[in-house]
Amino acid sequence: MDFSELGLSPELLRAVSDAGYTTPTPIQQQAIPHVMSGRDVLGCAQTGTGKTAGFALPMIDKLTAGRARARMPRSLILEPTRELATQVEAAFEVYGKHHKLTTALLIGGESFADQLRKLDRGVDVLIATPGRMIDLFERGKILLSDVRILVIDEADRMLDMGFIPDVERIVGMLSQKRQTLFFSATMPPEIRRLADAFLTLPVEVSVSPPASAAVTVAQSLVVLQPEAKREALRRLIRSEDVKNALIFCNRKRDVDILYKSLSRHGFDAAALHGDMPQPKRTETLERFKNNEIRLLVCSDVAARGLDIQGLSHVFCFDVPYHAEDYVHRIGRTGRAGLKGRSFTLAAPEDGKSVAAIAKLIGGDIPAITIPGIEAAELDFEARPRGRRPAAARSAPRSAPSRNSDRPSRDEDRRPRRSTPADRPAAERPVRQDESYAAAAAGSARDDNVTPFPQRQRHSPRPAGYDSDRDDGGPSAPGFGDHLPAFLARKPRVAG
Repeated sequence: MDFSELGLSPELLRAVSDAGYTTPTPIQQQAIPHVMSGRDVLGCAQTGTGKTAGFALPMIDKLTAGRARARMPRSLILEPTRELATQVEAAFEVYGKHHKLTTALLIGGESFADQLRKLDRGVDVLIATPGRMIDLFERGKILLSDVRILVIDEADRMLDMGFIPDVERIVGMLSQKRQTLFFSATMPPEIRRLADAFLTLPVEVSVSPPASAAVTVAQSLVVLQPEAKREALRRLIRSEDVKNALIFCNRKRDVDILYKSLSRHGFDAAALHGDMPQPKRTETLERFKNNEIRLLVCSDVAARGLDIQGLSHVFCFDVPYHAEDYVHRIGRTGRAGLKGRSFTLAAPEDGKSVAAIAKLIGGDIPAITIPGIEAAELDFEARPRGRRPAAARSAPRSAPSRNSDRPSRDEDRRPRRSTPADRPAAERPVRQDESYAAAAAGSARDDNVTPFPQRQRHSPRPAGYDSDRDDGGPSAPGFGDHLPAFLARKPRVAG
């Protein structure tokens, strides 16, 4: 089958041919006809199988008829990360170059003014991350009542990043008369529940087992002590024919630490994580895609949405917390039929995480040893470093109480200091609100008791004290007992 059999327009077929594609992928063969017919689609396919073209191509043809109005987009595509949103926008520019559709990208870290100008001109395809989308809606800068096609892409990643409440809120702003396309690389029960809530009589398409690893990627596992991981990584890079590589860390601070370490040892490396300013992230990605940077140390922000042509290697410096993230990490290589290599550096306490990955992909990762690096054994009972127990993760976090039952560090070494509450009532100092309450209660019994007691001075006044002023002169309102010198001057009399 080729693209001409999918019912696409001649202009779109010409754009696909110009991009160098002749045969649709399995997910495209199944999804495109249903999208063209107006059905809701639930698509499940692993990363790198062409899901973007599966919804972008039919959307371009369906949106050709019609015209967008100011601040009222005709279609909406929700993406979990800025990088993935940018990649989808680039795909629409490639496939829609023979059409006159307008696109806009709403992501964080970019200028509000530039994004609003595009919305004011009218947008046919709006590509957005959930946070920026809600921000603009709350400011009254966008209306979603005219959206006729909704695409929720990488839904499982939305779940991992905590965006599902935002997605549910955005869907509630849309018209019920819409076509919804729901794509995900994995289909856990939570994603299935969302699909049932968002879709109406959907057609389900699935082209591969959920979360299966690409067969074009040769996987390897190295088990060693944590302190030996940097040296092991350097030896692997030197021994392998690394054209370009992504090196994944679990935490952003570890990304910076590893990047600085590699740079000190003479490697051409750069860092990429979610805390970097968006212009810096974009610049770093462009340099990496243009082969100006050989090694990119990154967090899972780069696990999806990065389509690097000919990426030769992926190194998992840390075993991912979620087994599905492993599939997405190594899926950055071995794309478009090319061969790729992946290496995972695991510490003994990563045993449970490695076992979860093996269960997910349906087989063990082949273990290797590195000459000169002492090998270790996985501990399948230990808890991974930097991760709380499952019970603690499921419970809501709260700030520690000041009145915690936990004893203080020195409580067993010295007696506790007495507080006013421990003293007899007659010896306690009278607080202002207590004296007021007592006076107010007394006023009901004795009219001579004032309900507003005078404030007690901090020190007793000396004998013979003049209540107006210490030197016998008048006091100034607002200055208490002190009279500034300029107020004591006698006014000059003219004449």
